[in-house]
Amino acid sequence: MLTEAQKEHYAKDGYLVLPGFKSPADIAALRERAAQIVEAFDPAESVSIFTTQEQEKTTDDYFLGSADKVRCFFEEEAFGADGALRQDKSLSINKIGHALHDIDPVFMAFSRDDKLAEVAEDIGLVEAQVWQSMYIFKQPGIGGEVRWHQDATYFDSTPISVTTFWFALEDATLENGCLWVEPGGHRGPLRERFIREGDAVRVEKLDAMPWPDDSTAIPVEVAAGSLVCFHGLLPHYSAPNRSPVSRHAYTLHATDGRTAYSAGNWIQRGKDLPVRGFR
Repeated sequence: MLTEAQKEHYAKDGYLVLPGFKSPADIAALRERAAQIVEAFDPAESVSIFTTQEQEKTTDDYFLGSADKVRCFFEEEAFGADGALRQDKSLSINKIGHALHDIDPVFMAFSRDDKLAEVAEDIGLVEAQVWQSMYIFKQPGIGGEVRWHQDATYFDSTPISVTTFWFALEDATLENGCLWVEPGGHRGPLRERFIREGDAVRVEKLDAMPWPDDSTAIPVEVAAGSLVCFHGLLPHYSAPNRSPVSRHAYTLHATDGRTAYSAGNWIQRGKDLPVRGFR
């Protein structure tokens, strides 16, 4: 699937952009299904907010129980001082997660195909295991910042093998909060580890190496339909979306089954919903 030049680019920079990976029809089907899930979601079920800031304090039972379910999470700025939504529910959801790819037929079809499996194999996932899926809205005006981080923080394995597959469902630009990455940053150390111990979580600081700044980070502006693959140690970030347009995206996180998946990772799977690959 991938050319030798693409494989070399991924090994060197830690990420790879594949334009036109998904068709407009694929994207439309996923967006329609996401809208249906949000429409069916009752805010009275939970007002759980997703944020990457102070995660030890903001992670709740609703979030921790979502590893094998499909649940909606609100934007941090979705609510006013009175506790009511500031805008329509459809414009207030931060993301849907985290087992869409294993539970929902539309998301399952999008997430599992031979072409995607071949890409995963070409970048080193010989025995891919897909642990998590997220539909991210990056809502207009209130889309939250995602601070600098590495995905291996949340999907630790020995050796580290987690790889992210990030699908642009709309054009991702500087204006609406596209990804930023540090090319080659995947050769640096793991800085933090997000550890679950029963119903409690904590962030373990591993390395004091500073996060990237404008001197080394670059924006990854991509058109709808593009797939961005990146190494689990690659530092990445996205700014708040203050523009009038959204930036929908869909992500999958997978490890290699030949590596030892940490028992301290927040997502675990039981016999009723075992972890599977891309095929």
